[in-house]
Amino acid sequence: MISLSHNQFSYLIVTASYWTFMLSDGALRMLVLLHFHQNGFSPLQLAYLFLFYELAGIFTNLTAGWLATKFGLKFTLTTGLTIQILSLYLLSQLNEDWSHNFSVLYVLIVQGLSGVAKDLTKMSSKSAVKLLAPENNMGLFRWVAILTGSKNTIKGLGFLVGSVLLATLGFYKSLLCMLVIVSLILIMSVFLLKNDLFSTKKNIKFADIFSKSKNINFLSVARVFLFGARDVWFVVGLPVFFYNIFSDGTTEGKQSAFYIVGSIMALWVILYGLVQAISPRLFQNKENKDPDLIQISKKWVFYLLVNIIFITLLFLIINEVFFKNLVLFLGLFIFCFIFAVNSSVHSFLILKFSKKKDVTLDVGFYYMANATGRLLGTFLSGYTFQVGGLMLSLTVASAMIGLCFFFTFFIDENNEILEN
Repeated sequence: MISLSHNQFSYLIVTASYWTFMLSDGALRMLVLLHFHQNGFSPLQLAYLFLFYELAGIFTNLTAGWLATKFGLKFTLTTGLTIQILSLYLLSQLNEDWSHNFSVLYVLIVQGLSGVAKDLTKMSSKSAVKLLAPENNMGLFRWVAILTGSKNTIKGLGFLVGSVLLATLGFYKSLLCMLVIVSLILIMSVFLLKNDLFSTKKNIKFADIFSKSKNINFLSVARVFLFGARDVWFVVGLPVFFYNIFSDGTTEGKQSAFYIVGSIMALWVILYGLVQAISPRLFQNKENKDPDLIQISKKWVFYLLVNIIFITLLFLIINEVFFKNLVLFLGLFIFCFIFAVNSSVHSFLILKFSKKKDVTLDVGFYYMANATGRLLGTFLSGYTFQVGGLMLSLTVASAMIGLCFFFTFFIDENNEILEN
């Protein structure tokens, strides 16, 4: 019989909660995107539907670390799951008879709640890994990679699940189905996760949310542009681009397009998660020494810059539609592999640079930057696609990876603490 330590058991509960949440999060994204695109929303309007989701993430991450330090990680984790249940219920109450503008406003607000829920859950889960993982760097890297990689694989599966649910059960029944699943995992977390996961500090000041580490600050700025570059073509541009290719306008054609687009997006995120999960193996050496992951991060962001520029140039030069789409499809998955390695190394570095007593504050600040990048990328995804098509989205993505590359080079092992 397998015996689990307290840390291992807590890690399993946190991981299960995070997996369930991300499954519902991925499904909800595809449900909202495809449902409202089918109802005639423009690319920019579709982007607006996710703006509150990302904007809420910025403010949530600024306060989530402070809340966890004051009330504990179990509190923030279960609060995130509870808010997700509320957002699913409220979205299921959307009335088709409401005016277009009121419907947009309603969905914006509900998506904002879902954004709060996601970042409370993410910060809690990532911080817990720092506290529960083995002390050595590769042990921490492996635990981070497993949690982050499996999360994205599950979220990718959620994209597919959301598309299938929309095509089979419809928008409203799909939401209620996900509500039941998240409710079950909330009950499990409340009763099985112990309250002593993180020692709280009642006298923590709100000003302490801002990091005093130069490395964390530079890593956070690089993260803004890394995730902005992904979302500027991934959130609206790609799904709508592929949907328009595969849908012939008939009911059957639309349903087929749902399956195809959902499958492509799901496959991308699942691959992204798998690469994140195995990325520690890419950097193991025969001497069994911890690799220099700061230098590795600089090298791999350069690879990503070359990749996105190459995709953009080929997409511009090639005129034949079939080969243009083939370049986009293949380039998308090469980008996925390199992006996943970058993201995984970043996720390790933020925990490496964080001190255990301040881990929730540093992780919250870092994921605030992550949410800022997603917000910027989400808005630009709708705007650039509507103004200049996918070509403009790719061009902006290239510029943002260039900025990520620039700020990554300020990260230095000997450049740790800012002067007060």
